[in-house]
Amino acid sequence: MTMHLRPTTEADLPFVYGLEHAADNSPYLLPWPIERHQKALADPDIRHWIAEHTKTGQPVGYVILAGLAQSHDSIELMRITLAVKGKGYGREILRQIKQWAFTDQGANRLWLDVKETNERALHLYQSEGFRIEGTLRECLKTGAGYESLIVLSMLAREYRPG
Repeated sequence: MTMHLRPTTEADLPFVYGLEHAADNSPYLLPWPIERHQKALADPDIRHWIAEHTKTGQPVGYVILAGLAQSHDSIELMRITLAVKGKGYGREILRQIKQWAFTDQGANRLWLDVKETNERALHLYQSEGFRIEGTLRECLKTGAGYESLIVLSMLAREYRPG
């Protein structure tokens, strides 16, 4: 395993904020103000993690999960954002998240939404066993018009460690 996840600290927030606003990430996200990230660190319903390279200790991305204080056993993968792409880090992090959600937390469902234009992420999620539930058509207003979100999920009975 080349990646590990650890809780985000206040000291990590400049990295998170910068990564979120990077030109190759911001078109696919709804960036948060730094204050929202600060609140998320203390929210019992949210896990905010830094993904670090195991050997170097260098941060390569961050993860936000929500729905942990709910009684429905349904966890939302709000965000995986990476500084380094094309090295398999996203897949490895996603597999760790699935294991944590289904094995450690006993979740019944892990779900997410992704902008329909984010083909790279959509391919990753589907290749890892997530199924498309539907499309939230033109639900986001942007400077260029409207964008749609694709909702995907995986159920505990569909999870296969890998």
